[in-house]
Amino acid sequence: MPSTPHRALRALLALCTAAGLATAAAPAAQASPGSGPTAVVAMGDSYISGEAGRWFGNSLTNTGGRDGTDRAWTGSGHDPSRVYGSTAGGCHRSDVSEVRSAGPVASSLINLACSGATTENVFRAAQGGRAYKGEAPQADQLAAVAASHDVELIALSIGGNDLGFADIITTCATDYIVWYSYCHDDQQAEVDARIDAVMASVGKAVDEVRAVMTGAGYTASDYRIVLQSYPSPLPRAAENRYAESGWARTNTGGCPFWNKDSDWARDSLVPQLSGRLRQVAVAKGAQFLDLQGALQGREVCAKASRQVTASLPPSGASSEWARWIDSQSTQGLVQESMHPNAYGQQALGRCLALIHAVPSGHRACRNTAGAGPSGMYLTTG
Repeated sequence: MPSTPHRALRALLALCTAAGLATAAAPAAQASPGSGPTAVVAMGDSYISGEAGRWFGNSLTNTGGRDGTDRAWTGSGHDPSRVYGSTAGGCHRSDVSEVRSAGPVASSLINLACSGATTENVFRAAQGGRAYKGEAPQADQLAAVAASHDVELIALSIGGNDLGFADIITTCATDYIVWYSYCHDDQQAEVDARIDAVMASVGKAVDEVRAVMTGAGYTASDYRIVLQSYPSPLPRAAENRYAESGWARTNTGGCPFWNKDSDWARDSLVPQLSGRLRQVAVAKGAQFLDLQGALQGREVCAKASRQVTASLPPSGASSEWARWIDSQSTQGLVQESMHPNAYGQQALGRCLALIHAVPSGHRACRNTAGAGPSGMYLTTG
């Protein structure tokens, strides 16, 4: 957080400027760095927008409240707007999204992220940004926030959709269910072919955020950008509670992946993406928040966690923290698959609160085995 003297100086300069323009028409009242309500802002894609926040763990019960896991259950039907509000048909900004779960870290907790967003949906329109799901590019939305609030921190999660993360998950699941073949070999080649361009776009997204803040009168020391990586929703093969053979991983666990593909995703793909995002953060002067191990032991099908049943209610200490693949759409939307659920988002919110209190340096966020989302802690990343 910037120092009080620095903020006071900016306020003084603003007053002096205003005095020099006393003969001009008075502008509409605006906030500025060091004045107005403080804000923490979330930008980017589904991993920070709140996708899958509808769910408290996973249950095989397909009716009613699904053993207490379905937060959209009204008692007589299912209403996703109870969780996603007016964005239920689009961006899926949940009431437990990362920034909403961070606690009282600022006067305003603002979520501009949108499920499915790519880097182009972050860029300003004037710099090639594209509107998405009926909303202006996120950097243009940020400009309005920066003018009305004292923005202290911007958390950015972006790049996964540019890389085709959802397509990778779909391909790997299809190779398990339909083709009985591995995905890691051909998908690694696809990742390697695209990742340089993706990271260049992530770097531009950081630049776009920086440009908006500069245009709003902020200096680099007035706020922080925290670029974060992605948590793995899948466990390693040795940590999966279902055997590789048979249909339990598909029909019971909702994690239809071969052992070799699971190990590749957990120990190669996710670390590769995290490592490259860290490089971007370093190059662009942003803080890096490494989340690749944040769901360790809480992933879909992990041995250290369990599904919810009528006799085993949802619990942040023992339930899974990620949404399974509901390939038949018997409960919710397929797009919620492989995202942090309500518990996972509460955990990531705790990570955001923790790094908010750390003014510099890169960090990794981990969970405490057997504890709920409040048990998250930071390590030097």
